[in-house]
Amino acid sequence: MAVVWGWFPWRRTAVRKRVVVNLADKAFAGVLWAKRGPLLVLRDVTLMQHGAADTPMDGEVIVERSRVEFIQAVTGG
Repeated sequence: MAVVWGWFPWRRTAVRKRVVVNLADKAFAGVLWAKRGPLLVLRDVTLMQHGAADTPMDGEVIVERSRVEFIQAVTGG
């Protein structure tokens, strides 16, 4: 049985795209800049919390993948 290792396009589809990363208690809207092991690196981020105004974040935001409920890819429109 042969095992083929290679590049899978679905693994990078959201990288360098605008996304909303939803956690249990908050969400981050920004550009998914990189995936580094168990971490997601976001840039140009806005913090969104229920009942509070959206808050722009400085620098990069690092999110542990294990805390992510789901990720929404934002399309232009």
